[in-house]
Order: sequence, then structure tokens, then C-alpha cells
Amino acid sequence: MTVAVTMFSGGRGAAAISRGLLRTPGVELSLVINGYDNGLSTGALRRHLPGMLGPSDFRKNLALHLDPADPAQAALASVLEHRLPEGATTGALIEAVGERRGPFTALPRRIRDAVVADLCVFARWSATAGLDLADCAVGNLVFVGAYLRHGEDFNAAVDSCARTFGSPVRLLNVTNGENAFLVALKRDGKLLADEADIVAPQDATPITDLFLLREPPDARLRAELAELPPSWTREVLARDRAEITPNPMALEALGDADLIVYGPGTPHSSLLPSYLTPGVADAIADNRAAAKVFVVNTRHDHDVRGLTAPDLVDRTLAYLGDPGNERRMVTHVLSHRAQHHRGGDHRGTGLTPDAPMVPGDVLDRGEWAGARWVVADLTEPGRSGAHSGDRTVEALLAIRGETALARAR
Repeated sequence: MTVAVTMFSGGRGAAAISRGLLRTPGVELSLVINGYDNGLSTGALRRHLPGMLGPSDFRKNLALHLDPADPAQAALASVLEHRLPEGATTGALIEAVGERRGPFTALPRRIRDAVVADLCVFARWSATAGLDLADCAVGNLVFVGAYLRHGEDFNAAVDSCARTFGSPVRLLNVTNGENAFLVALKRDGKLLADEADIVAPQDATPITDLFLLREPPDARLRAELAELPPSWTREVLARDRAEITPNPMALEALGDADLIVYGPGTPHSSLLPSYLTPGVADAIADNRAAAKVFVVNTRHDHDVRGLTAPDLVDRTLAYLGDPGNERRMVTHVLSHRAQHHRGGDHRGTGLTPDAPMVPGDVLDRGEWAGARWVVADLTEPGRSGAHSGDRTVEALLAIRGETALARAR
């Protein structure tokens, strides 16, 4: 029996779960991702190519199925993640691919030809763009070439790169590809002016608001906002919201899913912004047959300091426009068995210090916001803070099985 799984994901936070799903016979996996990344080299690409979203999280997910023991697949992973050194030129990069030097040595011919074709498109553009290639991931440059080749259609570039790299995952941008820039506001009014700031180390004041803007805040606007009270800052940012529309393929994947997973990751950059997309909440709510499972992080992230696991569930429901869970946006919450650990020595729990804690009364009730709270052993032995793909998938499919059985009665 085929089980259609649609998971909201970021770059690598849910990678182990995705790989576990791909190893499971009968599972068809769709990943719904946003393109608001703009850190370092990705930010440089977006600045030099106005209108393009960030390709990094899509690139990272293209490598999910690759087997490091297979020379051709290991070479493919190496190409995707290969970072160019100082002084790198596009001409030298294309020459290396054509002559099969460096990480391109073991690429199958079909894939090498496709990579060369997109890098040549990138080269023609970059010759006049003045872009510094230092530290750029080759996979991102292939993506830029595909984006330009497809008439600056971001979602067509996602599909093209998935075909080039043989991804078995249905990789879906949550929007139709409209450009937008993610910013956050903290409770004290401090502005986190881009996605890179959101995931960076920061003080313990919680993030309270996310905005998708038409343009990134420039230095002048940042200085003006710093002088305003938080309520005024919210009004100013709200006036500059980007107009985004949903990707119909993402809505279809959510509507047809047997299991919808709100994956782990950095919530305020990778996950919550996706829920702001018009139509996403309705697609989830209208799918009454699916189990809808929130998977709690087992490690600390900078953007969620001071928030408990129930707090994160509440944030998800709020961004989906259903704070009371009246539309059954979340049917189950899945957390690691040791998640209730209250400080002290985390050795042997599978958690990292400050991992989102589950209060004891929530575990006692086995419920939060109308969703059933499920605990299981989810971490990878010997890897603090890492989900075990196989254990987590087993728990997810058990929830799906119970849900399907209950509906059949």
C-alpha cells in the first residue's frame, strides 16, 4: 500500500527523517520548502539577481537520496556541496567540469552534460554581474543557470535541478516563486533584518512577529525602525508586505497526503514562514483524512531560546491561522521520550542543552491544544540532538496507521 507523505522542511533539520521515509517501501515523499534563505553566498546571489529566491535549502535536499558508498552518487553530492575557493573564476569551473577534474571526476555523462549546460548559462550572466564566486556552492550556481534558462522561473528551476540530480523526492517550493525577504521582530522591538540574523546567535528575548517584505530593509530603514516602539514598527513592516501566491503543486500534495508532517528545524526561518502562504492552511484543514503530526526538535536552535515544545506547537497553529486548533491543523505531537528532562545533565537523553522541554503535566495528559501528545525513542544513539530517521519514521507511520484504522471504523 502506498502512503503519501508531505512534510514541511528546511535545509537539513529534517534530513534524517526524509532519508528514513525514502528507505521505507511504499512511501511517496513530497517536501514543501520556502526560499527565503539569504545568508552569505546565497545572499550575494540574490542581491546580484533581483527577483530570485534562495536556492540553498533546495540544494541541500537534492542530496537526500545519495549513497556515499556509490562513487557516482558520492561525486554528485560532492559537486552539490563543493565550495569555490578564493579567486575562483567561472571559466576555470566550467573547464574543470568538462575535463572531469576534482569533484566532477566520477559524474555520469548525462548529469555532467546537464551541469555543464547550466553552468554555461550562469557563466554568461556572471560575466557582467561582478559576482565574487568565493565560497559559492556549485549546486547553487547550477540552480542559477537553470533559473535563467527557464526564464527566471524559480519553480521550473527546482524541477529541472531535481531531474538533473535524480531526486526521488517531490521537491516543492511553497509559493509560486514570487520574491520576498524574511525579517523578524523580537518582543522588545529589535529587528532581525534578514533570515541570516534569525538563525544567528541572539539574546533570549523571543521572536514575536515574522514579515515577508518586497525588499530587504536598507540601512536607513533599519535606523528609523530602531527609534520606533514595537507597535509602530509592526505597522511600518506590515505596509511593505510582499504579495505571494501558493504553488498549486504544494497545495495538491497537502490535499492528497495520507500523512502531513511539520518537520523539525529552525522554526522562524525554515518552517513558520511557509505557513504564511495563502491557501496552505485551507489545504491542510480540508484534508480530513490525514494524520497531521508536529515533530518536536531534539536540539537547541538560536531562534527558539526560552520556548518550550508546547510554545512551538502554539506558534505553528497561530501562523496557520488556527490558534485554538479548531480546524484540526495538528492532530498529533511527537516528541522524544526524554524531552521532559528539566535541566542538568543531558547525557544519555539524546538531547542537547536547552532543547525544547515538554512540561510534565502535558505528558501526564497526553494532549495539547486538542492534539494527542505521543512520546517515543526518537534520537540516534550516540548523536546528541539528532533524530533517528528509522525510529521517527516508525513512530510517524504508527500514528498514520492508527488514524486510518480509527477512520475506517
